[in-house]
Amino acid sequence: MRHIHLDDGLRLRFPGRSEDFDQGVEIGMIAVLMDQGFPEFSRWIAKSNLSQVQAIAKQMGYRIEEGSGDEEWVDVTFLHGTVKAKPKLRLVHSAG
Repeated sequence: MRHIHLDDGLRLRFPGRSEDFDQGVEIGMIAVLMDQGFPEFSRWIAKSNLSQVQAIAKQMGYRIEEGSGDEEWVDVTFLHGTVKAKPKLRLVHSAG
């Protein structure tokens, strides 16, 4: 049993359900958000679901950017069609 990320600070889990069930809920939730046409949103997903998420995103006109994560989870940002990705900024210290 694992937690499914719905929104910031909101997670669900389904005791007694299989990993396949959890993956289905995760995919369904992401598909609903894409169907609603949000220009950009982020979700923590199980790495085991990443290939299916990529395929659905492509079919629904989204591209994804993988963020931080670990061996089990990855933070994914979904960007719709023509939305420009936010630039990756980093702090640079001056030498003088």
